[in-house]
Amino acid sequence: MKPSRRSLYLLPLAGVALLASVMTSSMAASATPSALPPAAPFTPNAIVQAALATPAPQDALAAKATAATMPTTANPGIVVPGGRRQGLTFAELGALDPLQLRGVEGQNGVEFSVRRDEVVTSAILHLVYSYSPALLPDLSQLNVLINGELAATLPLPREQAGMQVARDVSIDPRFITEFNHVNVELVGHYTRKCEDPAHSSLWASVSNHSSLELTYATLQSKPDLADLPRPFFDRRDVRRLELPFVLPGKPDIGTLEAAGAVASWFGANAGYRGALFPTQFDNAPLTGNAVVFATADNRPTGIALPEIAGPTLAIVDRQAPAQGKLLLVLGRNEAELKTAAEALSLGGNELAGSSVTITNVKSLAPRAPYDAPNWLPTDRPVHFGELAAERDLTVSGYSAGAVRVNLRVPPDLFMWHSKGAPIDLDYRYSVRPTADRSSLNISVNDGFVESLPIPARPTSMFDPARYLSSILPDGTAQAHKRVYIPPLLLTPRAQLRLHFFYDIPNTGECHGRMLENVVGTIDPNSVIDVSSFPHYIALPDLAAFANSGFPFTRMADLSETAVILPDDASASDYSLYLLEMGRMGASTGYPVLGVTVASAGDVEKFADKDLLVLGAPGHQPLLQKWANSMSFSGDGNATRFTVSDIVYKVEDWWQGGERGVSRPPARADLSLVSSESNAVVTAFQSPLRRGRSVVALIGAAGQSDANLASALLDSDVVPMIQGATDVIHGRSVTVTSNGNTYYVGHLSPLDYLRWALSSHPILLALSGVFAALVFGALFYRALRAVATRRLSE
Repeated sequence: MKPSRRSLYLLPLAGVALLASVMTSSMAASATPSALPPAAPFTPNAIVQAALATPAPQDALAAKATAATMPTTANPGIVVPGGRRQGLTFAELGALDPLQLRGVEGQNGVEFSVRRDEVVTSAILHLVYSYSPALLPDLSQLNVLINGELAATLPLPREQAGMQVARDVSIDPRFITEFNHVNVELVGHYTRKCEDPAHSSLWASVSNHSSLELTYATLQSKPDLADLPRPFFDRRDVRRLELPFVLPGKPDIGTLEAAGAVASWFGANAGYRGALFPTQFDNAPLTGNAVVFATADNRPTGIALPEIAGPTLAIVDRQAPAQGKLLLVLGRNEAELKTAAEALSLGGNELAGSSVTITNVKSLAPRAPYDAPNWLPTDRPVHFGELAAERDLTVSGYSAGAVRVNLRVPPDLFMWHSKGAPIDLDYRYSVRPTADRSSLNISVNDGFVESLPIPARPTSMFDPARYLSSILPDGTAQAHKRVYIPPLLLTPRAQLRLHFFYDIPNTGECHGRMLENVVGTIDPNSVIDVSSFPHYIALPDLAAFANSGFPFTRMADLSETAVILPDDASASDYSLYLLEMGRMGASTGYPVLGVTVASAGDVEKFADKDLLVLGAPGHQPLLQKWANSMSFSGDGNATRFTVSDIVYKVEDWWQGGERGVSRPPARADLSLVSSESNAVVTAFQSPLRRGRSVVALIGAAGQSDANLASALLDSDVVPMIQGATDVIHGRSVTVTSNGNTYYVGHLSPLDYLRWALSSHPILLALSGVFAALVFGALFYRALRAVATRRLSE
């Protein structure tokens, strides 16, 4: 088998290890594997001026350090000599459902990538599939393709038809590059005579529990800031980012704020993967990459650092036996340390060399509310070309996927009594030869919105569209439609999906192969406009916090946010703080350069900010001080929850219970002592100033911190976080209270009047009577004046 030219360049990189792996791979076994019995499924940049500095020396021998108890990353792989081994299921690679193969040449697959500092030395595909009993074994087969190269051909014996089959396929690592496609192709036939290429018996299904087992060898690279965020984060890596942060034994406020900015930058890069930042004091982890923060007077004692001459960024190799690199963020004082962190967060693309000293950072203009780069702008119409690459707006084929456009909107858009967000949709489609069921289906996440029919070629001589064929000889046509996204579907994690569904023509038998010559395109000039909706929301609402970091992310740089840590903060408290900064960066796409870190004793100074409170009962004094303002309190031994009786109340017309104008009071207080490690998330109005919010993340050192961190990064758990107070235990979330409602934002006087009266029908009736009396009195006086004037004449 001859390898592709694009894959041969990997040979000199892998060296002897790669050649040995290739020589020992069994190509014959992959071509005709023996049948196995049925098996269960496997389980905007700142301008940074930098001067080259003397490279920093390597750190001293790493010693074992005390790390925060944080959850491990999902499927991190197993360390093996010279690299690691990792198994990834098709579901983890993005296949949410089994891969369906239809027709005589049906094909489907998944994509995977390889880190730049690694090379694959061995690859095994654990394939789990089933196929139609109607397929002829001597004419039908499954082909496994890697980047278009044939890796194996699997027979389809009749005795295993209709059953789940498991096969292992060895893949030549020479075919694997940085970005890869694994496709499974069905070559299916059900008769030796003329056949219908769209016959229902031509099918096979590949389980998304199929997995790809890869063994990697690590490639050595020269430390270079130009490669950032690599090797600390590589966008080709689908795993959750876990990057240790090394702080001095007693980090000061400036160090913590600098660490938060860097964590948010890595979190923004990690995006959907999520990011963990386990905190260690004084010493780096035994092996692997880490980020080190230090000032001249406050530095980790277990790491050898160069003399600090100003705001400095450097990458150094770790001394053997430790493997990996250290990213050094240094400054002579707190201000310079924050300057170095700002240069890294905003001007990372301008850096080069193993070490730089920052001479100047030109700050950007102050941020405005709701201007986060990841969020849909709410002050102007937005073209689809701004939200997705033009190549991603076109699909082709009968089994093509949907066009996907992310619509991350602020959670406080007030869309009451409206059709929803308007979209002026322009699209082009392949004209159908005859009328059929073809349509453009529009949905948001899993919520259906509208179906637009794709018409057939007009036959009436009076239809102007009939004469478009001379202008559009390729058989395409263009259409425009205004579509409204319902308010309930437009959430902070909304994704617009536009699926061109072309009905497969019934060609019948003896008509040859079916041509997949159908295309659908969403015009980049299509527009969505939410600028007409004001910002107004009822709080507390933990769903807004869990999904988008609101209300803190209202300012992308968190300039109106203060994080309140316990006076005796532990490594787990710092790890949770950094995790939250990473989540904020992932939500907004901007580093948290304006965040303020403080202790409980200084909280009065930040009454004009929204507060993020961290700490366990007994260590965070604000939990006792503000106990009357929230539906949770605890002293480290017993826990008290205020349970809402909202489920027991009949709708209160005067209080507007239907729409949450004023939530019902608490039904009871529940006190308990539990041996289990539960974490609590609660939100309430700031006792320091009306209109400001407090969100408290409460957990005890140990398993509860792990539960809290895991829940905040788990895409299945996050949608369950809502209300005002939630108890988290493992992957279980219990909403205990909806809290006391307060409102943030502004409405026009007319909108506010309409909204306020809509949930108070009796008040509305009284207002109508009062208005009638007022107008009646005015008309009465006016008519009396007219009558008096006539009588006097």
